[in-house]
Amino acid sequence: MIEHLRAARGLQTGFLRELVRIPTDNPPGDLAAAAERVAALLEALGLPVERYPVSPGRAAAAGLVGCTNLIVRRRFGPGPTVALNAHADVVPPGDGWTYPPYAGEEHDGWLYGRGAAVSKSDIATYAFATLALDHAEELHGTVELHVTFDEESGGALGPKLILADGFSHPDLAICAGFSYGVTTAHNGALHLEVEVSGRSAHAARPQNGVDALEAATAILTALYALRPGLARHTSPIAGIGAPQLTVGLIAGGTATNVVPDRVTFRLDRRIVPEEDAAIVEAALRDVIATAAAGFAATVAMRRTLLAEPLTPLPGTDRLTDLLCRHAEAVFGLPVPAGGVPLYTDARHYAAAGVPVALYGAGPRTIEEANAHRADERVRPSDMHLATEVIALTLRDLLRQPALGTP
Repeated sequence: MIEHLRAARGLQTGFLRELVRIPTDNPPGDLAAAAERVAALLEALGLPVERYPVSPGRAAAAGLVGCTNLIVRRRFGPGPTVALNAHADVVPPGDGWTYPPYAGEEHDGWLYGRGAAVSKSDIATYAFATLALDHAEELHGTVELHVTFDEESGGALGPKLILADGFSHPDLAICAGFSYGVTTAHNGALHLEVEVSGRSAHAARPQNGVDALEAATAILTALYALRPGLARHTSPIAGIGAPQLTVGLIAGGTATNVVPDRVTFRLDRRIVPEEDAAIVEAALRDVIATAAAGFAATVAMRRTLLAEPLTPLPGTDRLTDLLCRHAEAVFGLPVPAGGVPLYTDARHYAAAGVPVALYGAGPRTIEEANAHRADERVRPSDMHLATEVIALTLRDLLRQPALGTP
């Protein structure tokens, strides 16, 4: 099995390069045609692909133009079903690239391109690990590859829909991750949109208006004042860190000489596993309302995303033990299990009661990968070794008795 993987390394790197060359920006989320191109690449490897188009209404409600979920199923008889999930959508490339973001060029042992690390390399890892199982013996069960296209906008149309609509019923899941650590926990995130409304007036007579920016400034000051307190509440889970608060978007005003009648901003509040998301949201809303109370402007708040934190379920240790053991043997160094401060689609599997861990291709950190910034990159050598880890883990899982049997 491993010999076949090593013989296919060049093919696998070429497959990743072709994936990177498919623009899958989200936003704008016009991804149905891109999904078909990804499906064609998988089928060229000999993997049968089931296509599950998302209805236009559902896509539009989630802010996407269109997308299609892809499922590859490799059956080896009765036994457990193990899902492998990676997303093909990416954040827009932005500026500052040394190499073209959609070329998949290799330089000094790195393959560059948007999505190279997050997480098209995981699609390549999982696809080739699945193919390698054809050269293993005594397997019982099914491996499914779930390729989705809306992780960057929350995953509600990807893994969540696949599970909720009954397209898949996995017993275990492995989701996109990096090669030098196994992730079993991660932060959640709350996104709030805050709209402050006032009344416009000529700048020569500002007293005739209601300055929305003045009220928004007070609100922002109150929010930023929360940061020192948040920093003191570090999670006991290694790698998680403390809660974070960031105001990432802001817009308002109509002209320099006009009192602004509307200011809108969006904030991101990272939620550590020990926190209750409902309490976090209620506290933020209270801080915003209190800060705005002394102004004539009105405030409206709207939740745009709530991603719950991920914590291990019973059965996760089974995955973790195998992944860590095989990773340490393949890479020749300790590969620990722990948490990460970001949020992922893995939470949707956990919410459905599926034990899940994150492991895949990539450097040690998102910073080393340049994830979500210019010159995103992955070492093909890391991908090749991570593929061996996944293949060995799948082999062992499919050699064990089905879940629930003696």
